Amino acid sequence: MDALHGKRLVILGMARQGTALARFAVGAGAFVTLSDLRPAEKLADTLDALDDLPADRLRFVLGEHPLTLLDDCDALAISGGVATDAPIVVEARQRGIPLTNDSLEFARRAPAPIVGITGSAGKTTTTSLVGQIGHYSGRKTWVGGNIGQPLITHLGEMSPDDLIVKELSSFQLEIWEDISPALAAILNITPNHLDRHKTMARYAEAKGNILRFQRPGDVALLSADDPGALAMRELVRGRLRLFSLRGPVEDGAYVHDGHLWLSGPEGSRALCPTSAIRLRGAHNVLNVLAAAALAESAGLPDRAIIEGIRTFSGVPHRLELVRELDGVQYVDDSIATAPERALAALAAFDEPIILLAGGRDKDMVWDEWARTVARRAKHVVLFGELAGALSARLGNSIPKTYAETLAEAVYVAQAEAKAGDVVLLSPGGTSFDAYNDFAERGEHFRLLVGDLE
Repeated sequence: MDALHGKRLVILGMARQGTALARFAVGAGAFVTLSDLRPAEKLADTLDALDDLPADRLRFVLGEHPLTLLDDCDALAISGGVATDAPIVVEARQRGIPLTNDSLEFARRAPAPIVGITGSAGKTTTTSLVGQIGHYSGRKTWVGGNIGQPLITHLGEMSPDDLIVKELSSFQLEIWEDISPALAAILNITPNHLDRHKTMARYAEAKGNILRFQRPGDVALLSADDPGALAMRELVRGRLRLFSLRGPVEDGAYVHDGHLWLSGPEGSRALCPTSAIRLRGAHNVLNVLAAAALAESAGLPDRAIIEGIRTFSGVPHRLELVRELDGVQYVDDSIATAPERALAALAAFDEPIILLAGGRDKDMVWDEWARTVARRAKHVVLFGELAGALSARLGNSIPKTYAETLAEAVYVAQAEAKAGDVVLLSPGGTSFDAYNDFAERGEHFRLLVGDLE
């Protein structure tokens, strides 16, 4: 009998994570209340999709999260968009009601070891590559978590011989307790989501939960090149592996003499030349190193790792070349929702750059971004809520143009660009001033560039 059987579960948020957990919990015999701040008319499609579930097991409270939801509640599940300082979450903790989410409930039931991946940048690329390597190995591989469909949807289809690869965000990990993935990676920890976590200490603490509950036989992979990630080594309870661009590591993955190497108790071996990597930028070499070390830790053969690396062309909206027109490359890096990600994008090019920057701030520090942009870009087109603040940061160090919208920014960039230039959408800010998410912003950029003549 499932641990949720007969329990009263309240779920806040009716996006994909909340609805997937609701469907699973009802099937497990729980009594579920789904609550969302949006009114019913904004949720028509979601309500229709859940219409097949029994009404005596699933009820809805819409338009608000009243504290009365906690009066008949054994556990409170919060979706990623619900902050832990929301009044109802604070009240739940004061009452001693345990918090959960779909990723934690999945981890408690997963029939096979989980490869869990977190970090401030590179999570999706690394997760996707490990998944591709898994497919090449012939092992049945499941990829999800913070990307794709919530894996709890497919729990009943999984077996102990499968490979499970999960991208985990700080929003998911911050309430994890009692379990961590058997193979866990922290790629990097740099300032991000400080509008949500308030301090770097709280942000890092959330990330640390991916290691905090591991067991002695588990594996932790950390970047030797990132101080924030390396500081997490004090949480490691099992085998510690490292990955590095700067030189050999005793146990993990590194670059040496133009090749990717794997190392461990049995010694070191060259895996493949770095030229096999199809992704642009040093940050992506780090992602590939992490994926290779994780894949090896999961027991995947070298031939699958090499084939996965050789054929992996990346993930949309991450330094994605969307068009070349009149000798100008138009590159979509809409995933850059923090200044550090934009810095990585700038470092990936030798060509002159016309940078499209802006969006909404997350209480980030922009000093290094401003210095690097002044040195690396030939022109900056500023758009969105951040435009004024970024202009002030840049001062007179670089030619810049204001644009009211992304559409206007693209037209300005085309007018400024010459053959050999790169027009780079790497905003540094979130998309929420004008779009639902970074993917929608990236797709709009793709359409705008496609219409250029």
